[in-house]
Amino acid sequence: MRVVAWTTSLVLLCLPLVSGCADSSFALQRQSQSLQQQQIALQQRNTELQTRADTLDRDNQELESLLAQTRQQSKVVEDQLAAVREQLATSSAQLSQLRNEKQLTETQTKALMASARRRASAQITANNSLQKNLPALNLPGVEVRADGDVVRVELPASRLFQPGSTVLQPVAGGLLDMVAAEIARAYPAQRIGVEGHTDNDFLRTPGVDHNQLSTARATAVYQYLAARGQIPSDRMIIVGHGANNPVVSNATAAGKARNSRVELVVYPETVTGR
Repeated sequence: MRVVAWTTSLVLLCLPLVSGCADSSFALQRQSQSLQQQQIALQQRNTELQTRADTLDRDNQELESLLAQTRQQSKVVEDQLAAVREQLATSSAQLSQLRNEKQLTETQTKALMASARRRASAQITANNSLQKNLPALNLPGVEVRADGDVVRVELPASRLFQPGSTVLQPVAGGLLDMVAAEIARAYPAQRIGVEGHTDNDFLRTPGVDHNQLSTARATAVYQYLAARGQIPSDRMIIVGHGANNPVVSNATAAGKARNSRVELVVYPETVTGR
């Protein structure tokens, strides 16, 4: 009986220890499972983050590629815009030139029509004896020559215009005034031709030929003389010969300089009835 009682007591004393060990083992097991779940969650989270990082990296590469393409397209557009601006500037210059040429042509046409009307309405008296009673012209430094029934006064283009230009130089006025005064003194009633001539050099102005240039220069001289009034406008006519009537050969620079000219031509006819 004592042995049984002692054994029973011993079992009762060990039961709490066994129970405690079991509880501790179960707690450790639960803690291990919790840690495993956390590890799995962290691995999943890490996988998700890596996936997002890979996605962002691909997106970044695509954006860089798009940026490079956009820059290239922008450069192409800038080049095209520069080309369009250049074409616009060229077109504007051509348009301005065409307008100037149109205005010049209209001015020449009006002057020629006015000259023709005055010539048609004026009374012209034939006088083919001009050479027989040729008055002397006092024009130092100016070439004057008889040519059949007419007298030609040569005015070099270099003394009247800038190279290739149809606008009179400021110094041209003194020469024209002197020549006009002398012609008015010596030939107060004769018909006066204002005749333009050029050399045969290539003209650098697009759309302008030698005939147009010679006519434009003759028109400029005509308009100046008509405005000054020393030679009445109804006694003058305008003619543009271009390079068709050189005085000397165009083979030399001096020859070209002489051939590029405006001539004031005194005709035998007299004009009355102004």
